[in-house]
Amino acid sequence: MSPDLAFILTLALRMAVTAAFVIAASIVTERSGPVIGALVATLPVSAGPSYLFLALDHDAGFIATSALASLPLNAATTFMGLIYVLTAQRYRMIASLAAGISVWFLFAVLVRTFHWSLTAGIAVNVVAFVVCLPLVQRFRAAKMPLITRRWFDIPLRASLVATLVATVVTLSNSVGPTVSGIIALFPVVFTSLILILHARIGGPATAAVLANGLWGLIGFACAIALLSLTAPRFGAAAGLSLALATCVCWNLGLWGFGRYRLAKASLKTSSRP
Repeated sequence: MSPDLAFILTLALRMAVTAAFVIAASIVTERSGPVIGALVATLPVSAGPSYLFLALDHDAGFIATSALASLPLNAATTFMGLIYVLTAQRYRMIASLAAGISVWFLFAVLVRTFHWSLTAGIAVNVVAFVVCLPLVQRFRAAKMPLITRRWFDIPLRASLVATLVATVVTLSNSVGPTVSGIIALFPVVFTSLILILHARIGGPATAAVLANGLWGLIGFACAIALLSLTAPRFGAAAGLSLALATCVCWNLGLWGFGRYRLAKASLKTSSRP
């Protein structure tokens, strides 16, 4: 088999595997409501496979440098979510999504301009969460209407994430670890959810998914920071495994805390005379 054919087949397999992850996550989001859906959507179903495939082609140092570039982009996704949540209450999908994506690309330009340390990346994430989480709090609750899937939904979601993976894998050798880390953190899951859900269930309900999802991005930020620290010391495989475990444990903790609050509120209601 020629090297070019082997590369094409490997790339196609990587795109298919990653697309399957994102499709599964978005379907769960549609069926489970904004809270559970947001927790699933903020698992690394897009960035995780992208980093996995980068690790197959590059050494641990490359992965650690990419993670440092990705960390401030998590803050960019947080601000993108805030802008979309606010604008989706009144405006159509194109305007709301364009506003959010514009903010993300502005951050991407800034990340490309400066050399980011781990401390700076953590600091900008803390600022993003302190600013954004209180502002989206009142938009987290919304009724999720019954959804009828249209023929192009799954192909659209698959093409979005497959294009992202193809871009990361193809360009990583020429653009270097910093740009690879930026591309890997493009908010393809949030974007695909907006494209699919906004026209079907309305802006406020879609915004509720993203508003809940911002809490999941805290765990994702911790995972990226951990990856940048552990990959050079223990290898890319160990670093990626620890990062995935961090995301899963954080989201499970959020789910458990939400269940606890519901049970507590129900107990108070039932104890009233």
